[in-house]
Amino acid sequence: MLKNLKNLMTNTTNRTTNDSLEKYLQQSIPCLNKGFVRLVDYMGSDSSITQAARVSYGAGTKTINDDTALIRYLLRHKHTTPFEMCEIKLHIKAPIFIARQWLRHRTANVNEYSARYSIMEHDYYVPEEEQLCYQSKSNKQGRSEIIPQPLNAEIREKITDITEKSFATYDSFINEDINLAKEIARGVLPVNVYTQFYWKIDLHNLLHFLRLRADSHAQYEIRVYAEAILELVKLWTPITYQAFMDYAVNAETFSSEEISLLKKLLKGEKVNPDDYRISKRELANLKQVFDLDNL
Repeated sequence: MLKNLKNLMTNTTNRTTNDSLEKYLQQSIPCLNKGFVRLVDYMGSDSSITQAARVSYGAGTKTINDDTALIRYLLRHKHTTPFEMCEIKLHIKAPIFIARQWLRHRTANVNEYSARYSIMEHDYYVPEEEQLCYQSKSNKQGRSEIIPQPLNAEIREKITDITEKSFATYDSFINEDINLAKEIARGVLPVNVYTQFYWKIDLHNLLHFLRLRADSHAQYEIRVYAEAILELVKLWTPITYQAFMDYAVNAETFSSEEISLLKKLLKGEKVNPDDYRISKRELANLKQVFDLDNL
């Protein structure tokens, strides 16, 4: 009993730990103007994935090269279950409109700050000058070029002004004179106000989140958070991280029609894109990836 008590006092553990990631425990990575990603806890490592895949016990049963080859095989061929053996718990502070995008990923355990019970913090997001852009004409949910000055500064000032007025109204509603229920008073606050939540997810589903949200086509604001989490994954499971970058982030997927077209090109045959079931967007992507100026 005394030995067990001593172990508790010195914080020793028999579980898998990662020295690089341990340094980030309870540390916040700043995101946007007032947000952050904070590492609360984690479980598992690259070796946890390979052990689960082999259904074996203990470390060191295979070499690093063997583990690397296995993890790359598993990820490339979408054998996802072994990656579910690793989990991570994060504390997130993000604008409400980003949290709503985030929580569309329904494969995590979530507990969000309650504005019914607690008073909302006076923190809100105002985009930087270079993030205030015109609506894209080709992408209905994207941005195009930066809005020039002085209109840019005027918009940022209006965002600040209307948010401050919303908070002033909110504060007046919940003070002792009116004492409006917080669950009603919160309705006057805009979606650029920050919320907070705990988010626990396994590595397989986390990689799916990152493949979508760290992508260059994702909204800038959520991409900032995804890139911060991706850096944690790089420390946590470096072999998996590299396989993910090679087979998901920096990879391309092609339809059977695109492959058929590419095969003919490799043989030096002439091709007419109109003969294939390939959209204009797919064709543009093929030209970009393979520098096919003459297609």
